[in-house]
Amino acid sequence: MLGEFRWERQLHQRGVAADVAVAQGRIVVHERRSRLVCLDSRDGTVHWDAPVGDWPRGFVIAGDRCLVLTSGSHQLICLDLVTGTTLWRVSLPVYTGHVTATADTVLVGGWRDYTPLVAFDLYDGRPLWRTSTSVAAMLPLAWGGGVLLGRAREAWLLHPRDGSELGRWRLPEPMAVSDAATFTAVGPDRCLVPCGPRSIVALRLSSGAVDRFFDHHVDLVVTATEFTAGIVWVRERRAGYLAVDPVRGSTMCRVDVGQPLVGGIVPTGPGFVLAGENGTLYRVGADGVVVGRLSVTRRIAALADLGTGGLVMVTKGTLRAVESYAPRAGDQGEEACLGRTRATGEPAGSRLPGRGASYDGRRPGVAQEE
Repeated sequence: MLGEFRWERQLHQRGVAADVAVAQGRIVVHERRSRLVCLDSRDGTVHWDAPVGDWPRGFVIAGDRCLVLTSGSHQLICLDLVTGTTLWRVSLPVYTGHVTATADTVLVGGWRDYTPLVAFDLYDGRPLWRTSTSVAAMLPLAWGGGVLLGRAREAWLLHPRDGSELGRWRLPEPMAVSDAATFTAVGPDRCLVPCGPRSIVALRLSSGAVDRFFDHHVDLVVTATEFTAGIVWVRERRAGYLAVDPVRGSTMCRVDVGQPLVGGIVPTGPGFVLAGENGTLYRVGADGVVVGRLSVTRRIAALADLGTGGLVMVTKGTLRAVESYAPRAGDQGEEACLGRTRATGEPAGSRLPGRGASYDGRRPGVAQEE
């Protein structure tokens, strides 16, 4: 049943200040200001608890490793995802922000033009290359065999191992400025970028073209779109979500529950689960119609899929895992309800909303549902 309690953990800090990453049946969460904790997604069991200094700037799971960008000590720390053991660490310039990982490389820097870009080998931490001057760029994304960066009206793709430029795009409008994720890959050849307050463009890797993907009549949230279960989800500022066809860029449906929705879309059975800021979970069908709602807490800051029929929420001061879906008589199943988007051939994907980190290596009681 939607919302049936699994487990809950106190964060001992405000939920909005807690970053979370989910991968391989594990949840890594920042809590107690200076700790990084790895939990079992099924029952909340603690696998390890590592000190990383006060308020890390970001962290990301990359394969069997967790990369942490510290704040006070100005270091990049590589932890073993299974044991929490420190595998290597390197010192960085003050104010180094953004951490992005590929299958074999870690890239840091470029946050607000404070520091150069610096690349390290993922496995032993040895330096690979660095830019000669400081760089201003949005949070990079591993895509198309490289690392995508951008600022203002420019986006460019760098080779992760040597820093050489693999491609460059000129945008029709300046990129929406954000410290959070900006780029969204919707396939090996296309990546979506918010431009201006109401538009999204698509970068083509093969041709170097920039296509108009989506234009809206009201302002959009200044962050990356979400690509979940073969659908592009676009969030309106202080309002709902739009489900957009990933090929045509046309609106399929709109989800508006009369209150702001938080980042995170969880596919479940024949539909999806979304969360309102006031602590309510909403189950919607493939047509965007709300078919169930459940008040689970007083406030929700973020939502993520656990991939095992469950979801995890960051609440006002806790991390709470609940059931996302139990099949019911008459349900047609996800493939039937999402057939028109599955048929496009675009690969599905999703990303947990977070700050300062990205990865592409292939990253009490039971309430009553209405």
